[in-house]
Amino acid sequence: MRSVARIIGGVVVLLAVYITGAWLGLYGRHRGPGVVTRVAIPADVVAARTTAQRGAAEDVGARTPKQILFGDLHVHTTFSTDAFLWSLPMLQGDGAHPIADACDYARYCSALDFWSINDHAEASTPARWQETRETIRQCNAVSGDPRNPDVAIFLGWEWSQVGRTPQDHYGHKNVIFLDLDDDKVPARAIGAAGIATSGLRSTVGRMSPTVALLEFPHSQPYYDFIRFMEETDEVPSCPEGVPSPKLPPGCYESAATPHDLFRKLDEWGFDTIVIPHGNTWGFYSPPGISWDKQLTPAEHDPQKQTIIEVMSGHGNSEEYRDWQEVQLEADGTARCPEPRADYLPSCWRAGQLTEERCRRAGGNPEQCAQRAAEAKRRYANMGVAGHLMVPDAEVEEWLDAGQCRDCFLPAFNYRPGGSTQYALAISNFETPEHPGHFRFGFIASSDNHRARPGTGYKEFDRLHTSEAGGARNATWRQRLNRRREGFDPWAYDPTKPADLQAAQDRIQAMGFMALEGERQASFFVTGGLAAVHASGRSREDIWRALKRKEIYGTSGDRILLWFDLLNAGEGEAVPMGGEVRMDRAPRFEVRAVGAFKQRPGCPAESTRALAPERLANLCRGECYNPSDERKLITRIEVIRIRPQIAPGEPVRKLIEDPWQVLPCGRTQAGCVVEFEDPEFATAARDTVYYVRAIEEPSPAVNGGQLRCERDERGECLRVRPCYGDYRTPASDDCLAPIEERAWSSPIYVDYAAAP
Repeated sequence: MRSVARIIGGVVVLLAVYITGAWLGLYGRHRGPGVVTRVAIPADVVAARTTAQRGAAEDVGARTPKQILFGDLHVHTTFSTDAFLWSLPMLQGDGAHPIADACDYARYCSALDFWSINDHAEASTPARWQETRETIRQCNAVSGDPRNPDVAIFLGWEWSQVGRTPQDHYGHKNVIFLDLDDDKVPARAIGAAGIATSGLRSTVGRMSPTVALLEFPHSQPYYDFIRFMEETDEVPSCPEGVPSPKLPPGCYESAATPHDLFRKLDEWGFDTIVIPHGNTWGFYSPPGISWDKQLTPAEHDPQKQTIIEVMSGHGNSEEYRDWQEVQLEADGTARCPEPRADYLPSCWRAGQLTEERCRRAGGNPEQCAQRAAEAKRRYANMGVAGHLMVPDAEVEEWLDAGQCRDCFLPAFNYRPGGSTQYALAISNFETPEHPGHFRFGFIASSDNHRARPGTGYKEFDRLHTSEAGGARNATWRQRLNRRREGFDPWAYDPTKPADLQAAQDRIQAMGFMALEGERQASFFVTGGLAAVHASGRSREDIWRALKRKEIYGTSGDRILLWFDLLNAGEGEAVPMGGEVRMDRAPRFEVRAVGAFKQRPGCPAESTRALAPERLANLCRGECYNPSDERKLITRIEVIRIRPQIAPGEPVRKLIEDPWQVLPCGRTQAGCVVEFEDPEFATAARDTVYYVRAIEEPSPAVNGGQLRCERDERGECLRVRPCYGDYRTPASDDCLAPIEERAWSSPIYVDYAAAP
């Protein structure tokens, strides 16, 4: 009996310990979607915005019944693995920010007209997808009259494909839907297979409970993150070969290529828009990528993939340059190109650093030169982890290697083959009589991972309004970098398939620690905005504008922009996003008005809706709060692109940027200019036109990026990075002047010979 009593007593003790641990959250708590604040923006406040815009439109003669609405179609919350990870204290995060935070931020902090949720599908579970749908419906329910809401919210996800080589890399795409009801959207978010699935569902998130003990008594977020990953891993993968609508409800579904994604969306049959983004972002995109392999009937759906994101908080993806990060060989390997006056390849810099180290160690010049040549070759074939060829190199030693020196706020480790201009210039000649083209409309968005849609309304608080972040102290930096320990890149020859596979498997196990996160931090900006010319404020009105591509993007300022083709011959002007056929010189008109300058603090509708502590935590004490004064538009830049008419036609000759520069008078009333193309008929080829409206310089977070000190030849002598970690104070926003801008969607003018 005593032994039985002891057993029962032991069980009771263990049960008590377990219950106590659960009550203390030691096994992690499920982080839900949060609670939406149920206070709409007053109708008179929304009406006042429309009135102010109508007055500006009349000042520049844009007499149109449509209004311009501003939004963000790229928003993450802590339902995304990386967002949850970056919210942890070790990375200077300020805690989890769920979907309800995004709803409140868009309504009360950034004062958007619309936004969409785009958490990584690779981290989705049946429970999270259901919570996402319900919360987005709740957020819309607060908006009031659905025909005239204060904010319109769209449901969606991000498909986050990553390839190890240029041949199998397609990049990231946001998927958004018009409808919200469960029977009008897919039953699950569809993720990308391969690296993205294994990373965002497993490798990246693996964290030992001992990490939480290092943070005692502030360990709860770590336990919650561990629980988040356990919830993710518990969902089995869906069976292959089954149509998407017939799959069991409780599984994780993935699509390996854009073709697979489009096929699965077709199986559902819902109205869908797919928006590629970040295609020049070298943080995860292998050197040498290009749009060419996606411009095929198999990998591109021109009915769904109609919009491209030209800029986000990760930088600009618009501009093409004809330098190469690596030179791809016929056998699939790569070699390192020589530097140019406007570009220093990272592989070349790796060779320089390797040679310097060799000589300091006493090597002879011939040996060191051979070692440098080998470092260049290996870097060129190592993909995004090439920097590990010089594992002890500090950020400052890389100078500005890999960066576009003359682009506007370029994405980190720029990939010009993924640029928007390159996409518009290439053609597919599988059917020679009808070459294929990308015909994108343009938007910008934030790609914010802190549940903060539309962060670009003010340039402040870098660590909360941009993606910048990093180790909170030297101890945590050392701990995080330990994941690289034991990896010797010189033990592998990446030109040999078996070695490359082994190296990439080891690199994948490192997760984000294998990437250039410290250097990347200098390239995070507050993000852009999407703008639509809509006939009303409803979700349906906004959706119709997106579908007809009467849209544009801005670098964050709410610039008003109209771009029209005047002489199409059908009585009415053709707006941005339009497609026409002509046999004579097209004539265009551009009208632009600068964004309102901002007042400090928050307006009354925000302070009434949110408690002071909520306002401070979510909005950081600053909201969209326009004054009556506008920034000046200084000029209009016109870009002309003539898509390829023959295979192999050099792309650099087809992109004229800028083709024309039209000055604007220095007036807050805005700018009105006209131009035409007298060469169109004689060139007798299809032509793409779009414009940039450029504002007067103003300070911006990370506007100087690496902050190079250059010599008279433009060479970078030294850099002063804006770190996301403890090495740059949180109070330093790294402000530098930039020229905020708006990019119109193109007008596509096809040549049609006169009868």
